[in-house]
Amino acid sequence: MSLMTGGKAVVESLKREGVEIVFGLPGVQIMSIFDAFYGERDIRLITVRHEQSAIYMADGYARIKGKPGVGLVVPGPGVQNTLAAMGTAYACSSPVLLLAGQVESKDLGKDGGVLHEVNDQLDMVRPVTKWCRRVMRVEEIPGAIQEAMGQMNTGRPRPTEVEIPWDTLRSAAEVEFLPQEAPVRPIPDRMSIQRAVELLAQAKKPFIWAGGGAILADASPELRELAEFLGAPVGTTAEGKGSIPEDHPLSLGGGYYGFGASRWALPQVDVALAIGTRLSWLQMRPGTALKPPQKLIQMDADPSVIGKAYPADVSIVADAKIGLKALLDEIRKKKITHECWSPSEMNRCRKSHQSWLQEIAPLQNDIIKTLRRELPDNAILVAGVTNIGYWANLAYNVRRPRTYFTSSYFATLGYAFPTALGAKVAAQDQPVVAIVGDGGFMYALPELATAARYGINLITIVFNDQAFGSTKTDQMVNFNGRIVGTEINNPDFSQLAELFGVKGLKAKPEQLGKALDEALEAQRPVVIEVPLPTLIAPFQIPP
Repeated sequence: MSLMTGGKAVVESLKREGVEIVFGLPGVQIMSIFDAFYGERDIRLITVRHEQSAIYMADGYARIKGKPGVGLVVPGPGVQNTLAAMGTAYACSSPVLLLAGQVESKDLGKDGGVLHEVNDQLDMVRPVTKWCRRVMRVEEIPGAIQEAMGQMNTGRPRPTEVEIPWDTLRSAAEVEFLPQEAPVRPIPDRMSIQRAVELLAQAKKPFIWAGGGAILADASPELRELAEFLGAPVGTTAEGKGSIPEDHPLSLGGGYYGFGASRWALPQVDVALAIGTRLSWLQMRPGTALKPPQKLIQMDADPSVIGKAYPADVSIVADAKIGLKALLDEIRKKKITHECWSPSEMNRCRKSHQSWLQEIAPLQNDIIKTLRRELPDNAILVAGVTNIGYWANLAYNVRRPRTYFTSSYFATLGYAFPTALGAKVAAQDQPVVAIVGDGGFMYALPELATAARYGINLITIVFNDQAFGSTKTDQMVNFNGRIVGTEINNPDFSQLAELFGVKGLKAKPEQLGKALDEALEAQRPVVIEVPLPTLIAPFQIPP
């Protein structure tokens, strides 16, 4: 046991959990933690300009590393400012730990109007966390942080929160650190595996839906091997893009709002295997929706999502990597026809999709093709809630896992730029590009100062239509062109970037390739502004 303050116990606990980076914003109730970082060599503290960005950056870091990212904020307004980012991490099943301060123990629950008081703060974070706890004693800090990490490493990895009163962080006590425990991965039920194998063995037109869970479990090798063994095409959710290379002969790329190459294949499917996806309403729209008598095998680490969107004939509660390995072990014993789908059938699906893209969204398709042509396979693209981001779900060819990120069903405006900053902190040797709109970029604009201060060499492409584009288009499509409240004024983003100490460029769509080449060579943070007209989004097109 060691005598230390609560602040020191926090930092020592994080070190023992393997934390290397903490994203935070200082404030009086957490200064004992900041003080414990003084002279610390094993954990790097990155100070952000808004609490929301602390969690977004922790989220981006976690998605790259596959281990928890950590954000540190004051109570009350600090925690409230994180909630959109916590909700995004929750929607994306991202392991993020929110470390929050609290008012002094004597003031808890009294609603006395002390600094940063919210009564009750835990009620705010419960809807966007898997687990949360308030720690009242210094001795409890290591166990609470260990439990928070353990919750994120077991089952579905969603955010957790630990909050500690101001006086507890200042106090000192004898602290004991518990031995590390290996995470528990659910082992699939053998009978469920056998039933799934029987269905797949009998299938004439099997199909695989791969979601974000396949990437979270690092199950890409097993997914690819199973697809090749079955001869089954693979469609992905936006979050699952990259779980199989999209230039693989069996890949049909991403599905989004009922669109994608999969919609030309799904009417022929008799058995679908869904891996690490809740089969959300985006997949169950006309075009990509399963319909009786199509059978479903659903594999997920979260039992609550199985059968929720479509009746599951076979339920497999398992981490995707473990579950797929169990399927492969059993299915190798079966005699299965490997050519359920001919190459010509697959090519027809892909060509139909490409023709549709070029007809419906030619400018967006050309821009996304430029991005793919200029970026190496290991480049990380963070697709924001903006027109080019929406279309990237359908048009950007992802070739490696953990190189394409969205905000999932939370569709959080403003998430992409700070999330991409966190991703770049984690992936210093890979190009990272954020594609954002002018409206969303303004949410976290001050983090340009963070990028410049810490040398975070992110490339941010701002597509500027001087509007909240999708809502303006909504008015054009659904409200007879009555434009009100959706047009905005913006600064010159390329000049503004220079004022922050960031390289600024401006390019027309046809000049984007050249600008991107220059940005990749710059070895510094870069903002590329691309003026665009307001364009229609996929969800504004009837399926």
